[in-house]
Amino acid sequence: MFKVIKKEGAARLGTLETVRGAVETPAFMNVATCAAIKGGLSAFDLENIGAQVMLCNTYHLHLRPGDELVKDLGGLHKFTGWEKMILTDSGGFQVFSLAKLRKIKEEGVYFNSHIDGRHIFMGPEESMRVQSNLASTVAMAFDECVENPAPYEYAKKSADRTVRWLCRCKDEMERLNSLHDTLNKKQMLFGINQGSVYDDLRVENMLKIRGLDLDGYAIGGLAVGEPPEAMYRVISAVEPHMPEDKPRYLMGVGTPADILEGVKRGVDLFDCVMPSRNARHGYIFTSAGKLNLFNNKYESDEKPLDENCGCPVCKSHSIAYIRHLFKAKEVLALRLAVTHNLYFYNILMREIREHILLGSFGKYCNDKIAVLNKRI
Repeated sequence: MFKVIKKEGAARLGTLETVRGAVETPAFMNVATCAAIKGGLSAFDLENIGAQVMLCNTYHLHLRPGDELVKDLGGLHKFTGWEKMILTDSGGFQVFSLAKLRKIKEEGVYFNSHIDGRHIFMGPEESMRVQSNLASTVAMAFDECVENPAPYEYAKKSADRTVRWLCRCKDEMERLNSLHDTLNKKQMLFGINQGSVYDDLRVENMLKIRGLDLDGYAIGGLAVGEPPEAMYRVISAVEPHMPEDKPRYLMGVGTPADILEGVKRGVDLFDCVMPSRNARHGYIFTSAGKLNLFNNKYESDEKPLDENCGCPVCKSHSIAYIRHLFKAKEVLALRLAVTHNLYFYNILMREIREHILLGSFGKYCNDKIAVLNKRI
C-alpha cells in the first residue's frame, strides 16, 4: 500500500496506493470538515488547484446530516463529487474540544452535542461504524486528545486507554469490512500515537500500536498549545519507532514552516485548517512571506497576491480587487483567498517532493523556512 521511493535524511518521497488511486507523498490533506471547504470551494475546485486528498470529520457529519443518510446517498465520494482519497478524522478531537459536559469512560465518551445539546455516546465501535457509513478511503482510530501540557499520570492513563480503544477499532473495522452492505470493503485504518509532550510515553505508545500492523500511523495531540520546539522534539523521538513501510501522518499541522520541519523529520501526510481559516480573515501565504490584505498599502495595488503564483486567482485578479471584496464583505473574497492559500499549500508539497527526488531538500527547506516566516 505504501512505498518509499527515495529518502534524504529522514525526509521521504513515497506513494500511497488506495482504492481511490495513488497519493504522492509528502502530501497535504485539504480540510473539508462538513464535506465542504469553508470559503465556497467545491470538490471540482480542489481538483483544479492540484489537491490530492480531502479530509472530512466524523463528529460533524455524524451530527449533521447524519452518517446513515450519507450512506444511503452513496457515501462521501458520491455525496461530494470528490473521486480521490478521502480521510475521515475519528471525531475524538472534536469530542474533547467542542462537546459540552463530556464524561470519559472505558467504553467511550458520553457528551452533549455542541449544536443542540442532545445526549450522544461515541466509542471506538461507534466511530468505526460512522466512518464505514461515510465510506471514506481512510478511517482514523478513535482516541483521546489531551491538552498540552497534561499531567504526566493522566497522559499515561489516556495513552494506554487509546491503545485499548485502537484494538477495538481494528476488530470492528475488520467486521464492518466483511459485511455485504459495506460501501467500501477496503477501508483502511490509521492508528494514532498519543502521550502529550512526554517522550517516554510517546515512544512506549508507538511501540505498542506498531505491533497491530495497521495501514498507517498518525502522531496526534500536537499543535494544541505546546511550543513548536516541543512538537518537533516529540516527532523526532517517535519517528525512529514508526514502521518504515507505512505512511506517517502528523495531525492538525500546520504552518508552512511546521510542514517543512515535519517532512525533515520523516512525516508523509499533513492536514490543517490554517490555509483556509487564515484566508477567510485576509491573511495570505505567498512565496515572499505572509501578507495582510487589510493593510492600507494594498488599496491600489495592481499586482496579484503573489507574482510567482500560477493559481487561477493570481492569473486574473489584483490585490486591490480582492482587498475591496473583503472590505465590502463580498462572499467572493473568501472564495478567492481560500483558493489561493490552498493552491499555495499544495504547490509547496509538490516542490518538497521534487527537491527530495533531486536530493536538494535540505537546502530548499532551510531557505524556504527563512522566507515563509516573514511578514510582508
